[in-house]
Amino acid sequence: MARKIKLLDNLRSGLTALENHLVDGYIDGRVSRRELLRHGSVLGLSLPFLGRISLAAGFGAAPTLARANVKPGATIRVACHVPQGAVDPLIVGSEGGLAMIQQVGEFLCIDGSDLTLQPCLAETWKPNEDGTVWTFTLRKGVKFHSGGEMKADDVVATFDRLADPKNASNALSVFKGVLQKGATRKVDDYTIEFHLDSRSGNFPYLVSSDNYNAIILPASYAGDFEKSWDGTGPFKIDKYIPNVGASFVPNENYWGPKALPARTEFTFFRDIQPEILAFQGGQVDVINALPATAGVALLSDPGVDIISVKSSGHHALHMRCDMDPFKDPRVRRAVALCIDRDKLVKGLMKGHAVVGNDSPFAPIYPSTDPTVPQRKQDIAQAKELMKAAGMEKGFQVTLSTEQFLEIPTYVQLIQNWTKEIGIDVKLEIMDYRTYVGNAQYGTSRWLDSVMGCQVWYHRGVPNVFLGGGLTSDGPWNPSHFKNEQFDTLNKSYVAALDLEAKREASGRIERLLLDQSPVVYGYFFNHLTAIKKGVAGVQPNAMNQIFLQSAGKE
Repeated sequence: MARKIKLLDNLRSGLTALENHLVDGYIDGRVSRRELLRHGSVLGLSLPFLGRISLAAGFGAAPTLARANVKPGATIRVACHVPQGAVDPLIVGSEGGLAMIQQVGEFLCIDGSDLTLQPCLAETWKPNEDGTVWTFTLRKGVKFHSGGEMKADDVVATFDRLADPKNASNALSVFKGVLQKGATRKVDDYTIEFHLDSRSGNFPYLVSSDNYNAIILPASYAGDFEKSWDGTGPFKIDKYIPNVGASFVPNENYWGPKALPARTEFTFFRDIQPEILAFQGGQVDVINALPATAGVALLSDPGVDIISVKSSGHHALHMRCDMDPFKDPRVRRAVALCIDRDKLVKGLMKGHAVVGNDSPFAPIYPSTDPTVPQRKQDIAQAKELMKAAGMEKGFQVTLSTEQFLEIPTYVQLIQNWTKEIGIDVKLEIMDYRTYVGNAQYGTSRWLDSVMGCQVWYHRGVPNVFLGGGLTSDGPWNPSHFKNEQFDTLNKSYVAALDLEAKREASGRIERLLLDQSPVVYGYFFNHLTAIKKGVAGVQPNAMNQIFLQSAGKE
């Protein structure tokens, strides 16, 4: 025991006060092993080091993942949605586009399926004392496919492009109020500093694979990605045919372990049913994103492996807080109380989801407050709220949404449930491009609709859901929710550096959103990937990215 105490003291001797506070929480039971690994990785502590901390504290080593035993040289064939618009890392946002850029490009760090950050193009990172400056040390010897070495100038240029409002990148929803153009600074060729607008305890997630636009590009990038496909990743482009598909081959100059497949092939589809038919017919080996409802036949097929990754992805049902009939929060709460969340998880999602509690704090987040009461279906209470709001006779409203994944079935269930309190919901279901448009107020059916439903993909931290989708000046706030108390609480959550402070702020946010209910978060869906038996080493994540460098056939 004395030896373990000495070892633990030695390991802790070089830690900051913030890091030691996390270790204290782990030792006395306030922080779980999962939370130690996850939050320790945010602070820049390596997983091997955290494993040694766990051993010295007497709790055993951190779990490790075994690499699949596969033969190299296979061709891995993947079905995915057709990219919407140009494949350009600066602006891409669709599932197919994300999978494309990630095949050839890489991030400073990777957000794993357990929300633990892993080094990639950055080897280490650390915050300053108050979390306003984060320093990242870059990996040396990394080459772009075009031949030049990746250095600090490339990283600075990448984030300046993403943070520049003129470029209209989706990453602006991540960086708004956090990182401006010019605030990413070179220290030397392999060291950069991010000087933030205000302190941020989750900042490494904002420059990881969690921010899908943030693959590192050469400083000379001129917006011609579909011609150059110039990244640092384990695969290089072989062929790309818009609306048809793409193929990739190993990058022989890759800085890490060489990719095992001889070739990867992606076939694009506009609907899930043709993907399933191609999978069943042997034309593809993998379906990157499988909806639970449409893919129910594959979920129990003995010839198929299903990878089910827990996520914070959700289908957000918003109600305009600045327009009738939803100005009164009692009406919004009444709608939320109509939702049978258990039936959504068991029926609609076939068990591959967890119930939501009308805030973006998914159960997978360590900062989610478990003491907040779970909202359940209560039609009687919903009717009382409608009566108190003077709406006991009900009303008619149009719910606009997109033809995507389970959303059409979900909104039909909402339509049926809300009939019980006198609400006549008319459904307006359209294609993604028509519904989302250019994702700007005044021209987007999504952002301008009185009532709507939109997919939000997984994020390892809720910052974008909160800041982008719910703050008064959020760029993607379809409910037009404007609440000073929420804005203040959100700033507190974002600024918090230790886990307990985050959880305290999140609890207050969760309770406020239950009261105001601008958005119904009915469930958080798992990301499902279907893989043919005999194919192994495929590593999908909940961001719709799919890592194939370790894939092969057994």
